[in-house]
Amino acid sequence: MKKNIAIIMGGYSSEYKISLISGTVVYETLDSSKYNAYRIHIFKDKWVYVDGNDAEFPIDKNDFSVTVNGQKITFDCVFNAIHGSPGEDGHMQAYFKLLNIPQTACDMHQATITFNKRDCLSVLKPYGIKTAESYYINLGDVIDEDAIINKVGLPCFVKANKAGSSFGVSKVYKKEELQQAIAVSFKEDDEIIIESFLDGKEVSVGVITYKGETKVLPITEIVSENDFFDYEAKYQGKSQEITPARLTKEEEDKVNKVAKQVYEALKMKGFSRSEYIFKNGEPHLLEVNTIPGLTKESILPQQAKAAGISLAELFDNAIEEALK
Repeated sequence: MKKNIAIIMGGYSSEYKISLISGTVVYETLDSSKYNAYRIHIFKDKWVYVDGNDAEFPIDKNDFSVTVNGQKITFDCVFNAIHGSPGEDGHMQAYFKLLNIPQTACDMHQATITFNKRDCLSVLKPYGIKTAESYYINLGDVIDEDAIINKVGLPCFVKANKAGSSFGVSKVYKKEELQQAIAVSFKEDDEIIIESFLDGKEVSVGVITYKGETKVLPITEIVSENDFFDYEAKYQGKSQEITPARLTKEEEDKVNKVAKQVYEALKMKGFSRSEYIFKNGEPHLLEVNTIPGLTKESILPQQAKAAGISLAELFDNAIEEALK
C-alpha cells in the first residue's frame, strides 16, 4: 500500500516563498511508486490541498484531512517544509502530535527552543558550546547604546530573535547606525539579539538522523560577496558555498564534534543545519535551523549529495525515520 504524504509548505513568515520552492522540490522528488504526495499550502487565511491543476481543496483542521470529489483523504505522515512560523517554531509539531500524525521535523519542544536564538544559546551554554557575546532587547525596552557597545563591541550584528532566512539582520559599524538597525529587526520580531562580530571562517553543518544514526554531513564553507551572509547572499547567489569546506583536519574534527553534540544535547530529530564561525581556532555557534532550505541550491541538499545521498534518499529517509 502506498503511503499518503502531506507536504506542508508556505507558512506565516517572510520566508513563505522559499518554503513553497522547498516543498515543491520534495513533491517532485518523492518516489511515486512508494508515496502518494500531496502539496498542502499553510497560510494564515487558508489551509488547502493544491492538486495537479492548482485547484484548491480546504483542509479539515479537526483531523488534518481533505475531501476531494466526495472522497476523504487522510495522511500517514507529514513532510514539514515550512521555514519560519508555524512550521519551524513548534506550532505544527504540537498540532500533529495531538492528532497522532507522524511528521519529519524535530518535536515541538526542540523546535520552540531552536527557533528562539536566545533560548537555544542559553540551553547549550552549560554544555560548553562557545557563542558570540550577546545583548538582548525586547520591544519597549530603553535602548542604551553605550551599554550595548560595551558588551558586544563594534562592528556588531543586530538580529531578530525569532526569524529565519536572515530577515531583519544588519551589520552595524558605528554607534549612530544602531537605532536604525534595531528598528529593522523590530519589523520582524518583538525580541532582538545583538551579537559581537566574529571575524573568521563561517561554516554550515548539516546533521540528520540517517538510518537510525546521528550523521554529520560534509561541511559547507560560506564566503559571502556581500558584507555578511544575508538574504541576498543566501538566495540570490551573492555567496560562494564551498562543500566540502576548506578546513584543517583539526578544525573539521572540532566543528563536527560540536555539531553532533548540539544535535544530541537538544535531542533533535530529522534535519538540522547549524552555523558556526571560527574564532581563535574554535567554532562558535550562531544558530540552529530545524527546517533548512530544500531547494536544489540549498546547503543541506548540497551536503547530502557530497555524502553520496541523493535528494530522493534524503527525503525517503526522513519519512522512514518519522514513521518508526
